[in-house]
Amino acid sequence: MSFLRRLVRPRPTLRLRLTLLYGALFMLAGLTLLGVTYLLFNQQLTNSFESRFTAPPGKSKQLFFVQDGVELSGEAAYEWMRQQELTLRGAAITSLLTQGLIALVVVGAVAVWLGWVVAGRVLARLHRVTETARRIAAAPMAERGLHERIALEGPDDDVKTLADTFDTMVERLDQSFDGQRRFVANASHELRTPLTLNRALVELAMHRRTASTEIKELGESLLEINARHERLISGLLLLARSEQEITDRSPVDLADVVAHVVRQTAADAHDSKVTVYEVAAQAPTVGDALLLERLVHNLVENGIRHNLDDGTGWVRVVSRVVSGYPGDPGVSGGSGGSGGSGGSGVSGGRAEVEVSNTGPGVPPYEIPQLFKPFHRHGAERVITARSAGLGLSIVRSVAVAHGGDVRAEPREGGGLVVTASLPLAFH
Repeated sequence: MSFLRRLVRPRPTLRLRLTLLYGALFMLAGLTLLGVTYLLFNQQLTNSFESRFTAPPGKSKQLFFVQDGVELSGEAAYEWMRQQELTLRGAAITSLLTQGLIALVVVGAVAVWLGWVVAGRVLARLHRVTETARRIAAAPMAERGLHERIALEGPDDDVKTLADTFDTMVERLDQSFDGQRRFVANASHELRTPLTLNRALVELAMHRRTASTEIKELGESLLEINARHERLISGLLLLARSEQEITDRSPVDLADVVAHVVRQTAADAHDSKVTVYEVAAQAPTVGDALLLERLVHNLVENGIRHNLDDGTGWVRVVSRVVSGYPGDPGVSGGSGGSGGSGGSGVSGGRAEVEVSNTGPGVPPYEIPQLFKPFHRHGAERVITARSAGLGLSIVRSVAVAHGGDVRAEPREGGGLVVTASLPLAFH
């Protein structure tokens, strides 16, 4: 509703409002000046004519003159002079008001134009602040654009103070996000050692000759929990890595990645009684091959895990190329960084990987939650769940780091259709 209201009644820009305000104030001042001039001029004419008819104290003034061969004197001469005064006053006032209004309109139009130019020059620096904020907000992820600064130059006025304050805020946010990523990576790395040690100790206790059945069952439970923790730590490390800027890019064909991942997950698909269909067509892009492999692996693994358990489930993995469209971020010069080695670059169009599967129905309103870290769909137990709840969030982070995106929609009959879209590369 608000969008339709804006279409019906567009909001004027600040520059237009300042120009209109400046023009209105100028016209008001001009009309005031014209009115004061009129009063002063009228008063001066009155005083000038009255001085002709008024004699000094103790004296009298007689008027006598000839008009068109007729002699006029006394009251007739005074009446004729008053008529001449009214005619002259009317002509003078009409000329003053008419020409004054014309001059006011012309000068007012010039003043409005100058106001438009001056407002544009004054607001140009403010527009630079707005454009920088818009670029940061439009970056693939907010923290990816936080390295930008306005660095506004010029006089130390209110606009420069605003720009400097904005730069300080962005710098602190950049440091905060960077520190958070480093903390997650370092903490996850440090936690790997005790988990590996725990697994070794549990396996040693389970394989002793004197180990009872209860000890072995307890060991299996502990190993399962430890394995889940290891997957969680690995996922956190991968998530922290995928949120960093990718500087080393190389050509990658998503068809090769899809074929490799399908072979890797064949055993899991067989154990889950799920059939995997592979439709791999060439889809070249540029980026980190290991991260792109993890993206496809998580999509396929997610499709296998959340599927039917009656042996009729399937997963369909497709790699393809779609043509470009206006505003496509994959067009040359868009986000995603420079091209990789070997002369690869980014052209119009997209390279896509689509993974669809059978499974339980997913409400449309719950789809955005699936891409949040540690979110699990369904009734998986937090302690013994195979998933750490990072699969799709890692997929999204990897796609965004490569200048792409991920979208999902419910499949008719149950399951999901998840599509990862990346910039198309050419050689």
